[in-house]
Amino acid sequence: MASGGVRRRPVRDEIRENLIQRLRSGATLFPGIIGFDDTVVPQIVNAVLSRHNFILLGLRGQAKSRILRALSDLLDESIPVMPGCEIHDDPLAPICAACRARVRDGGDELPIAWLNRADRYVEKLATPDVTIADMIGDLDPIKAARAGLQLSDELTMHYGLLPRANRGIFAINELPDLAGKVQVGLFNILQEGDVQIKGYPVRLPLDLLMVFSANPEDYTARGKIITPLKDRIGSEIRTHYPASRHDGMAITAQEAWVQDRDTDLQVPEFVREVVEEVAFQARQEQKIDKRSGVSQRLPISLLENVVSNAERRGVLASESPIVPRITDIYAALPAITGKFELEYEGELRGADNVARDIIRAAVAVVFNGWFANADLRQVAEWFDLGGTLQIDDTLPAGELLKRTSAVQGLSELAALAGGGGKSPAPVRAAAVDFVLEGLYAQKKISRSDEWQYHAAEPARRAPRGVPADPMIEREIPLPGNKKKYYN
Repeated sequence: MASGGVRRRPVRDEIRENLIQRLRSGATLFPGIIGFDDTVVPQIVNAVLSRHNFILLGLRGQAKSRILRALSDLLDESIPVMPGCEIHDDPLAPICAACRARVRDGGDELPIAWLNRADRYVEKLATPDVTIADMIGDLDPIKAARAGLQLSDELTMHYGLLPRANRGIFAINELPDLAGKVQVGLFNILQEGDVQIKGYPVRLPLDLLMVFSANPEDYTARGKIITPLKDRIGSEIRTHYPASRHDGMAITAQEAWVQDRDTDLQVPEFVREVVEEVAFQARQEQKIDKRSGVSQRLPISLLENVVSNAERRGVLASESPIVPRITDIYAALPAITGKFELEYEGELRGADNVARDIIRAAVAVVFNGWFANADLRQVAEWFDLGGTLQIDDTLPAGELLKRTSAVQGLSELAALAGGGGKSPAPVRAAAVDFVLEGLYAQKKISRSDEWQYHAAEPARRAPRGVPADPMIEREIPLPGNKKKYYN
């Protein structure tokens, strides 16, 4: 058995030294993690350099799991292990009885295997049904019977997730959901670095980096992290939502399934800004529960739905390129309403109405940024003099431009948003829609929404001679496209 010149070192020393090398080279520490460079990342670096087990505390959708998984990149590319060993024993210093016996019998002729870094990361989502046996291990009476061994023999042990993560990283997501007695079972590994199975004098000095994630607001709602366990965790690091719209847009652009579609697609910058601003407005909306947070998944899902609504319109109208409009954001309410929890006042108003209010507020903020110095009076006066427009989210670009061509000053304002005369019709239509929605959001013009209904489903008739049931005879209108009247 040969070590191949591989240097033996504990996992936390290995990660620490590899992190120092990456810091010296100037390489990105956590690719794909945006907005944490000056806040969360330095604290994680300090924890790793201190050889700490640590926990990430943050509301949902703050990239906690992604950060934990990215830690595996700080491990060596591969390490030597005992072939077939469940706990990845070091060939030069095995800790389990079976591997010690194999080394004793095989000596230097015993072969070794190699374990890559991806297989050294073990993750467990904490749920109330997780047991000590799942996490630490248990005695296996079948194994004992087959081998003719006593139950107290170390060779009868069935290893849980923790021992199987030996010489790697073990991550537990949503730690408060773990039952208190299971959390107690983690004490030894965090402080003394070993585990004991079923009360028998079997000590496994495991080599692990343990990391956790939790939602701090869930400590009393679903469970809590017991105080002695919190005391044994070296560092407690708080995550947060993007601090700026620019960071949020970068995350959304990175995560949303938009650019890989097999269509000619152009997403205007102002649409991306409004989509992101929706999340920022939701996080400060009084009708939304701040304790549950508004996940970064909201703008990601919203942008995907907005593009899909534009794609549907473009396919039906045979338009190219496909360009989303602000109107498409209102059509994408299903991507918003499931992403937040409402306070009592919000429940009374209704999720759809709260979402529309948020969109309107987001449009007003973004519109003000684009047209802060623009003269909006000419367009507003056209409506003040009695002009009206009827628009819906399925209206083709050519028809929208035709209907809005009579509005004085509208095309000039649209040009400021990228909808100049040489731009394709869908681009100009999106810019015109942005101006109209912006004026409405800033209450410079008014808008009334009215549902248009398709043909009713055929009514089911009662059999001859049977009195008609009015609930059966009633024709139920089906919701169609929402028309918007500006005046």
